Amino acid sequence: MPRKALSMLSFLSQKPGGPARMAAHDAISRSGAGELVVIDVREGAEVAASGKASGALHVPLAVLRMKCDPASPECLAELSVETPVALYCASGGRSQMAAQMLAGLGYLEVYNIGGLGDWQAAGGAITR
Repeated sequence: MPRKALSMLSFLSQKPGGPARMAAHDAISRSGAGELVVIDVREGAEVAASGKASGALHVPLAVLRMKCDPASPECLAELSVETPVALYCASGGRSQMAAQMLAGLGYLEVYNIGGLGDWQAAGGAITR
């Protein structure tokens, strides 16, 4: 499916309930193929205790706006509003808030994976 069509489907799926949920196995597959950036929004102590999804960026929710806003000089080079992004936390609450924030910043395709446990249960590797 062409990117424009995917973006439109994503946009439609994000209304009115906010960013869509993505199954962890889909996130694992798409991130492995380089089609998706995965972001862990948990605090540093949580990542230190349990590790993070292999290949995920660690951007705590408290600094997400600064690190992900395309207008910010602190915006991470790995991010683009046109690149699909999927977020997770411990259980899915913070990642839903983060996904809404990114959608508000203009990211075209934003998903909530849920929690790290969802990633792990779907066979995703963990990096410690």
